[in-house]
Amino acid sequence: MPFITVQIAKGHSVDQKRELAKALTDTLVSTLGTKPEWVTIHIDEFDRENWAVGGELHSDKPGKGGKHHT
Repeated sequence: MPFITVQIAKGHSVDQKRELAKALTDTLVSTLGTKPEWVTIHIDEFDRENWAVGGELHSDKPGKGGKHHT
């Protein structure tokens, strides 16, 4: 019984998460030969203020989710 945990920043739509779950399930079915009903996917969302790269919080970076949102 495959169990996948996906960690992503908050802000993705429910439709995007549905599509992600379907794609991951389909990949496990075709790669491992498992049954779709055996695949469990946990989507763990986090705030950009709780994620840093290079010593800088993502919430402080320009672009999507940052203070300089475009």
